[in-house]
Order: sequence, then structure tokens, then C-alpha cells
Amino acid sequence: MAKLERITKETEIRMELRKGTGESAISTGVGFLDHMLTLLSFHAGLEIDVRVQGDVRVDDHHTTEDTGIVLGLLLKDILGDKGDIRRYGTAYVPMDETLTRTVIDVSGRPYLSFNAEICREKVGTFDTELAQEFFRAVVMNAGLTVHMDLIRGGNAHHEIESLFKSFARALREAMQTGDGRLASTKGVLA
Repeated sequence: MAKLERITKETEIRMELRKGTGESAISTGVGFLDHMLTLLSFHAGLEIDVRVQGDVRVDDHHTTEDTGIVLGLLLKDILGDKGDIRRYGTAYVPMDETLTRTVIDVSGRPYLSFNAEICREKVGTFDTELAQEFFRAVVMNAGLTVHMDLIRGGNAHHEIESLFKSFARALREAMQTGDGRLASTKGVLA
């Protein structure tokens, strides 16, 4: 289990993360983000307990991005030296008319390719561009190489939900126990 408390002038975040059942207790103050984190937790097989106090009176940006930062830092912590994991994960996830693909390398080298044009600017009060900000924050702080593609879209809620689910499923695969040796000919993942 890993835990972190991060306090800035914009957000106060307390999060615990562990590999496990996919159970979660999530309260960020941003309803759509709570929904997406619950899906991520379930499909990645991660137990996420997070409480956020953010400046949502301004907008949801700081809460969303900072939650991604903390999740990324905790992922990096629970992955440790990455000694006995598969390292790579791929997932295609359909959601009705929507189809997404995510490919992950737990490489220690952060990179995000986010090829997804969400069809609307908002889902409820949530700015859809914040999905990319969230994933960028996770990837950069966890040290993951991630390629995300919205192959087919149609409904903004479905598009973002499918992105979160495909990320979670690919991450779950990449974190699975490997064959007992480091998945690198260099002898190190960094």
C-alpha cells in the first residue's frame, strides 16, 4: 500500500492506493471525475481511497490535474523497481458506439500520446479537455509510456469513459506478475 497527502494553495488531496479488489472510496468534489476514478479503480484492480478539497468554485482543472499527479506518484510507488511485472499492456474497450485503444509500457520513461477528439466541450459541468490533463498528470508522475486512441466516438460521456476503462485494463495487464525476470535486456527499467 502507498499513501500520500499533497497540500497546495489550490487542492488538499489524501490518497491511498494498493493492488487488490478494485474497491474504492472516492470523493473529489467533481462528480464526473469520481465516476471515472471508480471505473479506473475497478477495471485496473486497484483499491483507491481518495479525498480531495479543491478550488472547484474556480473550475475543475486543479482538482482533476492534481488528483492525476497524486495517483501517478502512488502508482510509481506501488510499482517499485518493476522487477517482476509484464511491463506491457494493451486494451481495446468498446462502449456502445465508442471504441478506444490504450497501450502502456511501464518503462520509467514518461510519454503520453493522446489521440482523442472528444465530440463535446462538456459532460455535465466537466470540461472534456480535462481528461487529457488527468492522463498527462498520471503518466508523467508514474513514469509510464502511454498511447491512447479514440478509434470511434459519438457520445462524449462514452468517449471519456471508454478512455478511462481502456487505460485501466491496459494498466492491469502491464502490472500483472511476469515470468520472474525483469522485462528489459538492459537490466533496468528507467
